[in-house]
Amino acid sequence: MDFDMLLEDSVRVHGHLCPGQVLGVRMSIVGLREAGISDPKGADHKNLIVFVEMDRCATDAVQSVTGCSLGKRTMKFMDYGKMAATFVNLRSEKAVRVLARERSREQAVALFPEMSDRYKAQLEAYKAMMDDDLFEAMQVEVEFKPEDMPGRPLSRVRCQQCGEHVQDMREIRTEGRTLCRPCAQGGYYSIGEKILL
Repeated sequence: MDFDMLLEDSVRVHGHLCPGQVLGVRMSIVGLREAGISDPKGADHKNLIVFVEMDRCATDAVQSVTGCSLGKRTMKFMDYGKMAATFVNLRSEKAVRVLARERSREQAVALFPEMSDRYKAQLEAYKAMMDDDLFEAMQVEVEFKPEDMPGRPLSRVRCQQCGEHVQDMREIRTEGRTLCRPCAQGGYYSIGEKILL
């Protein structure tokens, strides 16, 4: 995998070059290599699922390099706030979690002491540092439920409170009723006035 070309593609997707883009591209290269995926956008595209643990710049880079996305159901977002991603080879069932080492931030600045801008120092250092200085990698096990796999929805039910439809067994059954998660547990939004379209 050509790092410079992958970084250029990632920057085009993300909109600017930043240390997170460099980390995400390098994290993807390591994860794909260790999981045994050599052609994520070609021959291996149906054999790869990636779990990302952050909603930051690096996630755009992971998506750019792997071709995985939420819409294809090949990228899973786990809101852990960690600079980590797990690369799962569905064919071999090998899963590798790659975590950015926290100490790499300070090492990055130390590599370029002449740069007064820590951001630029990190950017350049992340390009040059060795993989094992940047990342920790571990084999992990990931269990998949059928409703979490790519493909057509396995179910579609109507919420008995709001009337909206819920796919892929994300509904909650409580007190003899079938509800969507926002109706059962509260959601990120509260309903205001309807808009006429």
